[in-house]
Amino acid sequence: MIADVLSVYGSEVAPHKATARNIAYILGNLLKWWGSKRTTDISTETCREYARLRGGGSSAASDLKFLHAATAYWHGHEKFGPLAIMPKFWRPDEPPPRERWLTRSEAARLLRAAKPYQHIRRMILLGLYTGSRPGIILALQWDQIDLRAGVLIRSRGPQSKNKKAPRVRLGRRILAHLRRWHRLDRGNGCVCHFREHPHLPPRQVADPHTAWRKVVKAAGLKDVTRHTLRHTRATWMAQKGVPLFEAAGFLGMTVRTLEKTYAHHDPEHQERAANI
Repeated sequence: MIADVLSVYGSEVAPHKATARNIAYILGNLLKWWGSKRTTDISTETCREYARLRGGGSSAASDLKFLHAATAYWHGHEKFGPLAIMPKFWRPDEPPPRERWLTRSEAARLLRAAKPYQHIRRMILLGLYTGSRPGIILALQWDQIDLRAGVLIRSRGPQSKNKKAPRVRLGRRILAHLRRWHRLDRGNGCVCHFREHPHLPPRQVADPHTAWRKVVKAAGLKDVTRHTLRHTRATWMAQKGVPLFEAAGFLGMTVRTLEKTYAHHDPEHQERAANI
């Protein structure tokens, strides 16, 4: 049963991935539709049907990617495999990368709207000034920040091959914010914490989707997600002509991805090629 295949992958492989929480969510989606089926039921037709029910696009492609990975793991496992026949998989094409980014005035509106929500305001500022992924920012602890050296250690756990989280140098503006927050928090706990009551201890925010939607709506913005903050940082650096290699190292992104998605924002993009 595919339920068994997903269960083994979820218990033996997923916990060792940096994106374990997201993988668990994806496996849950797969289990709802594929769980009662067998690996022999996997085909181009059933994959297409699943993608249609999931609305196609990146969500379906990501789900089916992990179904393939889980099946391949089972197939190669000395205890469970090999399968009599390795199924034939199909995945929809990935949509083009999102290019939504914030102008300086939009970023200011977002920050003003976030004033009632300290954890959201901190997340926005860290996203705009460091380009870190939302999950890394929300899990950030004070002992990961060296205020004297001006360095942020994005992740202390295992990192996936395609989602690196290197250390990042902190600029003057975000350092000033961090030093002030550090004094307020006395250097304890999560940076982006939520306090329900002055007399209760602060708690970590895993997924502030409700507060985020309220802030975006109050700012009068559309098509803005938490990942937009990372896109914005990358775009601003491209617009300022930061060299691709330097920007890629800062963001933990490959030069190829950065060039494909953001290089056209550089005002001198292709300038030398055009004027030979």
